[in-house]
Amino acid sequence: MPNRVCFLVDGFNVYHSIIEALKAHQGASMKWLDLQGLCRSYLSAISRDAVLERVFYFSALADFNPDKAARHRVYVSALRSTGVEVQLGPFKEKDVRCRKCGAQFKRHEEKETDVAVAAKLIELFAVGACDTVALVTGDTDLAPAIRTAKHLYPSKRVWVVFPFGRHNAELKAITHGHIKIKAKSYGGYQLPNPVKHSDTGVIWKPLGW
Repeated sequence: MPNRVCFLVDGFNVYHSIIEALKAHQGASMKWLDLQGLCRSYLSAISRDAVLERVFYFSALADFNPDKAARHRVYVSALRSTGVEVQLGPFKEKDVRCRKCGAQFKRHEEKETDVAVAAKLIELFAVGACDTVALVTGDTDLAPAIRTAKHLYPSKRVWVVFPFGRHNAELKAITHGHIKIKAKSYGGYQLPNPVKHSDTGVIWKPLGW
């Protein structure tokens, strides 16, 4: 029997990782990331019999920044066209006070991604949708969910795939294996431009991506 692997991608964790990678590889195209292709490239590192079952992408649209949100929507549409399953959460406005001057200002924070990823991890094991879940993140907030999944489903496996520039000793210690994404891998796995999403329709990469 094959080892069915599902990848759960923390979109913002990967995005900020890409921004760091771009600093080292100026001029490269990295934001138009082919998640299906990137995830598939790590199957052999997980096990010889690993097969790609599903890829999930978790993120949020920054509607308070219309231009950025519009580009993100284009990317989300392209991902869906390739078979990636997308789950979007909200941004919430938060009052923040400057520690130096005491001035108060608004900040927008992405919410619910960690909880959504944790819930999906448990759900996939509960319904028998896969044998291994690979979490593409470096966020330690997922540690409790990983421990719970291992306790409830001891025959299943949880791996962590660290985006470039991310590493977490706790996640490494509690998972069954780990992989580190190299900066050049982002450039090596880019979607075609345009992405075909129907017999007549295409999706073009945003300018600057």
